[in-house]
Amino acid sequence: MRDPYSVLGVKRNADADEIKAAWRSKAKSVHPDHNLDDPSATGRFAEVGQAYDVLKDPDKRRRYDKAADMHQTIMQQREAARQAEERAKAARANAEKVMEELARANAQRAQNQSQAQAKPKAAAQSQAHAQTQTNNADEPPVEDAEDMIERIFGSGDEATDAAREKAAAQAKAQAQQQAQQQAQAQAQAQAKAKADAAADTRAEAGSETVASADDNAAKAEPAPKQPLPMQAVELVAALVRRWRGAPPEKAPDMTAEVIVTLDDLIAQNTVPMHLADERDVKLPLEAGMTDGHVVRMKGQGLKMPSPIARGDLVVTVRVARHERFRLEGFDLHTVLAISLEDAVLGTETEVETPGGKVPITIPAWSGSDRSITLDGLGLADGDGGRGALVVELRVVLWEKPDEKVTDLMKHMRHGLYV
Repeated sequence: MRDPYSVLGVKRNADADEIKAAWRSKAKSVHPDHNLDDPSATGRFAEVGQAYDVLKDPDKRRRYDKAADMHQTIMQQREAARQAEERAKAARANAEKVMEELARANAQRAQNQSQAQAKPKAAAQSQAHAQTQTNNADEPPVEDAEDMIERIFGSGDEATDAAREKAAAQAKAQAQQQAQQQAQAQAQAQAKAKADAAADTRAEAGSETVASADDNAAKAEPAPKQPLPMQAVELVAALVRRWRGAPPEKAPDMTAEVIVTLDDLIAQNTVPMHLADERDVKLPLEAGMTDGHVVRMKGQGLKMPSPIARGDLVVTVRVARHERFRLEGFDLHTVLAISLEDAVLGTETEVETPGGKVPITIPAWSGSDRSITLDGLGLADGDGGRGALVVELRVVLWEKPDEKVTDLMKHMRHGLYV
């Protein structure tokens, strides 16, 4: 069904008189008798009637407004989730790019350090100076973790989006893998360089000039930069600091109302429900349920795109009117008609219950204000017990007047007893 407000052409804050006037006007214009050549006139007329049926009833209108507002909220959350997913994809791509840059930079540094340590110590000073100039010209300035995060993701509220936590997790995993590979390669290169340097040191131990050159080269050599594992740890720590505390969202609970029969409730059957989002679910009726009982079905609410968790379905149970019994809590109430003589003298009779007829004793002088309670014949209360069957007595007269009874009542009114 379409929006009833748009069907009748009224605003959402229209009062009852405006809605009634709009319905009369619409019903008159789309009536099939006035549109004999239009095959869709019958359907449009029925749609106008359905829209008016919803809006004229305050309870139905309130439930529809609540459902419409919830639907609008869901659409907004879906759009927000879609945008968050797009930002998460961009964040993952940027994180991968950062890790590639870190891997290349540290591999180049490890290679340069290995080559510098493997060369003769006599030329260390000049090579160190040349290497320093080359590194300053070719390598980009070193960024710390915070600067790198700021350059890639920027600043502002978007950095706190919960969807970006995925990018942080992937960046951490890639950082650990690449850190292990680079650490192994760097350890092998350093071991080879130390062996070569030890051999050169032993060969040149007697030369003070070479030793002086070695000292100068050591002073001129720049301090080693942070290895990849340390940079990766700082990068992930910066990501966590920026995105920490963003819990996953959850879709709002979806409310529904189901009307069940008293027989289904007593038999604890499973009843089907058709929801507003065109889904069909089944509700099992259990002991402890009665009219107005609220059931929360976990994870049966609206399905939202990840990472928004699915909401719950909150169902209110309503029991349809029964021709014989009235439900109050877990007690069943029924009316038993008795004659005047049975009310005065008392009698043994039978009363109808959900499980069949049972005998009942009517005490003498039982008026219409009296009730008889039969325990254990009501609904299951969920604690192992059952409610009661409350029999409300109603004294009724004969279908036709009786002269003897009439004379007796006259004598009683005037104080004459026989």
